[in-house]
Amino acid sequence: MPPVAPQPVQLQCPSCGTQFRTGIYTLLDVTEQPELKAALLSGQLNVAVCPNCRSASMIGAPLIYHDATKQLCLVYFPQELNARPDEQERFVGEATGFLLRSLPAETPRGYLLNPRRFLTLPSLLDAILEADGVSREMLDAQRRRVDIIGDLANALADDADFSTVVERHRDDLNPEFFATLNAFIEATPPAQADSRQLLEQLRDRLADEFDVGEEPEAADDAEIAAAIARLQAVADAELEEAVAEARPLIDYGFFQAWTDQIEAAEQAGNTAEATSLSERRARILAIVEDLDQQAQAIFEAGSALLQEVIGADDPAAALRAQPDRVDEALMMVISANIGAAQRAGQSALAERLDLLAQTAMEIIQERLSPEDRFINDLLIAETPQESTKLLRKNVAKITPDLVKRLNELADQESKRGDPEVVTRLRQLAREAGAMLF
Repeated sequence: MPPVAPQPVQLQCPSCGTQFRTGIYTLLDVTEQPELKAALLSGQLNVAVCPNCRSASMIGAPLIYHDATKQLCLVYFPQELNARPDEQERFVGEATGFLLRSLPAETPRGYLLNPRRFLTLPSLLDAILEADGVSREMLDAQRRRVDIIGDLANALADDADFSTVVERHRDDLNPEFFATLNAFIEATPPAQADSRQLLEQLRDRLADEFDVGEEPEAADDAEIAAAIARLQAVADAELEEAVAEARPLIDYGFFQAWTDQIEAAEQAGNTAEATSLSERRARILAIVEDLDQQAQAIFEAGSALLQEVIGADDPAAALRAQPDRVDEALMMVISANIGAAQRAGQSALAERLDLLAQTAMEIIQERLSPEDRFINDLLIAETPQESTKLLRKNVAKITPDLVKRLNELADQESKRGDPEVVTRLRQLAREAGAMLF
């Protein structure tokens, strides 16, 4: 199906009365246009920015959200539209009919005949995120960040108001907040360039605000400085691996510190260094985006598999029929859904998911080599002493290949930055090696 273009509408700014045109989306087929999902979740879909006074406002418009991979068809009509039931039914019927005609013949489509309806936009967003395995706590935290971004954007026009809002939310303006703001900026559709510009102004203004009288924590500052120094020095061929290892530290503060170094080089007249730093920053940003997209794709794949099997008569058997798709991402998704079910008091669903988690773990274990399976048993022992006892009870399994594998895993874990696991693996390798002689 070709991408659906936004519909042009004529608006009047509620603040200054200026007439202007903008585009709105009413049919979101995120299977074909995944960027619209990001825009909707980040609060940037159907946001109009007045070209005169720069005031931003959400446009009330009906929405049909369609995701064929998760078999979702969700409908939302803003209450302020006062749309009659027959008008709503006609709109939904035309949209679902269009989707039915556009889907390949072999694609499931029964869900389109009974779309889920929502009275509020937040409830629709919750349904989208829950289908992705996002927990209630994550939803609440993200919603708070969205609200703060809205408060700050609305106060941008008045310096005093902006400073007041910043002070009110200062404790919440953490790396997670700036990561969310950057995600909003990247998720803004091209048709809403004014909205993106407003958010970029907000980000720049916050950067200025936080440069005044604030000292970052020394530990965080030192970690970021060390990460920057390493990523500046590492060879091009090793940059991707180094970025992957430093990914937890690469956030808004990281790039701000890197940009400060570029500006310092420019002011010192060192054009070559400034150019080199700028080029490497661009490469790091591209690598980070690629890593995050890969992680999101893996997580979405786990969510899609869970949606497929949870509705089966025998979910465990349905999962065993697809062993190649069972991985750690699926385990994370199942775990998140178990937590959500428990908080919602859905004990039957929680038990069903727990059975799936056990089955998934069994499938993963069955795929392991004999050495890896034994090493996994050693690592899940409650204490190092229990691991040692297990080694002594399984002398026949202690081979040179086992010792080699323990050291290989220790090397891998050292790159991920988990010293406790590295220490445990090294100790097991020494003990197993001693038992060979």
